[in-house]
Amino acid sequence: MAEEDDELILSELDDEELVQQMHDDLYDGLKEEIEEGVRILLERGWEPYKVLTEALVGGMKIVGDDFRDGILFVPEVLLAANAMKAGMAILKPLLAETGAPKVGKMVIGTVKGDIHDIGKNLVAMMMEGAGFEVIDLGINNPVENYLEALEREEADILGMSALLTTTMPYMKVVIDALVEKGIRDNYIVLVGGAPLNEEFGRAIGADAYCRDAAVAVETAKQFIARKHNQMAAG
Repeated sequence: MAEEDDELILSELDDEELVQQMHDDLYDGLKEEIEEGVRILLERGWEPYKVLTEALVGGMKIVGDDFRDGILFVPEVLLAANAMKAGMAILKPLLAETGAPKVGKMVIGTVKGDIHDIGKNLVAMMMEGAGFEVIDLGINNPVENYLEALEREEADILGMSALLTTTMPYMKVVIDALVEKGIRDNYIVLVGGAPLNEEFGRAIGADAYCRDAAVAVETAKQFIARKHNQMAAG
């Protein structure tokens, strides 16, 4: 019965109020409310891409900012990202039909020998929340997994994660393989994980080290914008 009451309230809001409410619901990780909000906006004739950018990406930006500023923590961000995913599940097939523009495409995975994935999952979810298409390779990935996925998916970005000091050097193995194949410059390489730092990122030849998911999103957006500008200038 409570759920029905929620529906009534949501559908009584005008578009602007509803989007505002969805930002609040995302922040609180309320999955069913986000699904309902997405459906209502679609029923009102909103384009799927508009629902994605204004209601979902707009809401996740607030979550990302507060995570970066230490107001929200990992468990809350995971809840918000899960709610976002529920909304995305409704929009994805519709976005595919309408050929909506993608911000960019990222292949992400934890490196060989490492089975930690909370940080990686968070980055993947936040990147999706910012409108990127994300191919998550999971944990314990050898070089071949990354190379195959980058080629198959025609990705823009490679994201690698490591949580152990013993596995972080493997990132260099992957980057060296890209160099060897002559395709290093085709991809933006972002690395992250607790034992890493900027110096390490530079030393292995990554484009950037990202200390958390919010930074990863901002960094990815900057690099993609730069890439588009270069292509336009070229």
